[in-house]
Amino acid sequence: MTDTLEFNEIYQEVKGSMNDGRLRLSRQGVIFKNSKTGKVDNIQASELAEGVWRRVALGHGLKLLTKNGHVYKYDGFRESEFDKLSDFFRAHYRLELVERDLCVKGWNWGTVRFGGQLLSFDIGEQPVFEIPLSNVSQCTTGKNEVTLEFHQNDDAEVSLMEVRFYVPPTQEDGVDPVEAFAQNVLSKADVIQATGDAICIFRELQCLTPRGRYDIRIYPTFLHLHGKTFDYKIPYTTVLRLFLLPHKDQRQMFFVISLDPPIKQGQTRYHFLILLFSKDEDISLTLNMNEEEVEKRFEGRLTKNMSGSLYEMVSRVMKALVNRKITVPGNFQGHSGAQCITCSYKASSGLLYPLERGFIYVHKPPVHIRFDEISFVNFARGTTTTRSFDFEIETKQGTQYTFSSIEREEYGKLFDFVNAKKLNIKNRGLKEGMKQSYDEYADSDEDQHDAYLERMKEEGKIREENANDSSDGSGEETDESFNPGEEDDDVAEEFDSNASASSSSGDGDSDRGEKKPAKKAKLAKDRKPRKKHLESKKGKDPNAPKRPMSAYMLWLNASRERIKSDHPGISITDLSKKAGELWKAMSKEKKEEWDRKAEDARRDYEKAMKEYGVSSKSESSRTERSKKKKKKQEKQVKRKAEKKGATPKSSSATKSSTKNSNEIFKSKEFVSSDDSSSESKKDSEDEGAASLPHSSEDSASGSD
Repeated sequence: MTDTLEFNEIYQEVKGSMNDGRLRLSRQGVIFKNSKTGKVDNIQASELAEGVWRRVALGHGLKLLTKNGHVYKYDGFRESEFDKLSDFFRAHYRLELVERDLCVKGWNWGTVRFGGQLLSFDIGEQPVFEIPLSNVSQCTTGKNEVTLEFHQNDDAEVSLMEVRFYVPPTQEDGVDPVEAFAQNVLSKADVIQATGDAICIFRELQCLTPRGRYDIRIYPTFLHLHGKTFDYKIPYTTVLRLFLLPHKDQRQMFFVISLDPPIKQGQTRYHFLILLFSKDEDISLTLNMNEEEVEKRFEGRLTKNMSGSLYEMVSRVMKALVNRKITVPGNFQGHSGAQCITCSYKASSGLLYPLERGFIYVHKPPVHIRFDEISFVNFARGTTTTRSFDFEIETKQGTQYTFSSIEREEYGKLFDFVNAKKLNIKNRGLKEGMKQSYDEYADSDEDQHDAYLERMKEEGKIREENANDSSDGSGEETDESFNPGEEDDDVAEEFDSNASASSSSGDGDSDRGEKKPAKKAKLAKDRKPRKKHLESKKGKDPNAPKRPMSAYMLWLNASRERIKSDHPGISITDLSKKAGELWKAMSKEKKEEWDRKAEDARRDYEKAMKEYGVSSKSESSRTERSKKKKKKQEKQVKRKAEKKGATPKSSSATKSSTKNSNEIFKSKEFVSSDDSSSESKKDSEDEGAASLPHSSEDSASGSD
């Protein structure tokens, strides 16, 4: 016989809704964990009084009754699992799992039985239907009639809102059966009745969700939010979790109350109640109870007279009445030392708090994500700028949350936190055989060093740095290479007649298609020196006067050493933060002294700029003229060099053609007599050869 039984996709019936989850039966008891809320119901084996097996709409169901009157119903079992469950109950709980089917006769009269928190309508010995009295929101009576109203179920398309019972009159004197019926219902129903005085009242508290200022009246079983427009009554049984979170400015505190089911305002549902407090606000509180009652009920957690910060008093009272732990941020610290990260979710800016067992985002809209429902997380590059990144979370149900515009400096801290919590990171790749570190029924805080994950993190950082360097370099080259004036000069030099003659002189048989790569290579060669030239042109003139400092910067330079001595070991970031606080707290008279110094520095700067402008203008004009002259000389030298390279072959071709023509028309004596003028003609012949078009060059080479 196994010591545990586990069932997936089991449905627990709570307040008319079927909640999906996992059920585990062990020697110690029964545990059910809700997949949606993460809430765990734990029934000790010693508390079980009865187990009933019956056929229901979703196959077969199990109903468990405890000795204190609570009823738990679980559906979704298969018929073949009855024998296994029956043997387990008999061996470990010493209970017989009873088969009891529902009556399906369709009769509408019978007997009502109240058992614990359950109303059962029976025909004979068989139940027709059962109503958990915690589902009842109101009970009203009439003549021989009782009406039950129910809480609305937001998860169902159609909800049962009302049932009426006809109660026939009896002959017994002094007992009204209608009133007796109603009293039985009200004693167990979830009906909020503000009877008696409140234990304490907190006035004009700032509430972010729902927005407004509310008076909070604390009653023994519920809290009452009273505002100018709306009133809310919240039973303590609907409170799921409590959070106390420090604001990033370290001056305010969030107190978050998670609710299931949520409070309603029209069609809007509020799953979280968020209160904002100032740390400086104090209060003295006196409970509306005598000291004996306070000691008996709260067992030292509260006293009749208390004083302290307002947020501490509210959280302390709520913790004692709700009887749940308050969740605070763990050991996570961001780049600035805060326990949260500034980000955006659904176009609204807020704060993301990494907790020991989940993430919570405040405040619009509030989101709480448990680690055990996370499938994987993803670090993505920001869509608008490389100075930020996005943090994506996808749950096992397929819901995706994207927290964007997170500062790049927070990446390392957040990555280390996710790594330590053993969460799967999508863009890093999953380690083969890596197991989920969270138990299906409870969270785990195991923290083991994983060398593989560390290595992957380092490789990811290196890749990201290389990508940023390459993108910066390419952008710089593109910007600098775009200069319309200089590009035009290059094109003119490259494709003029001289350039074509020099390129064609290397090989007379090469066609134009083979010349193009050479031209491209030349353009690429010329780009490098031009880039350096531009960089030197863009550089700041070292002789130019420096801009004047602001009053704050003058004061900071004078006070930096003093702040360091007052706070040994202070970091640069904290020093700037501290300096800002000191400057803000400085009196107006002291600030005026630094304002005068800044004004004097500004006047000196303007005067120096005027003097610099006159001198720099004359010098720049001289520099410009010398640059133009130098550039013109370089072009002339370049053209002469190209001419010399093209002269031997082309001039010989010209001479041969001239010689042939002279032999036909002139005698040798005529030619020899003109030797004295040959020197003067040589230059003109060279110019004619250098300016030949492509067609004449081809014909000349062909005549050879």
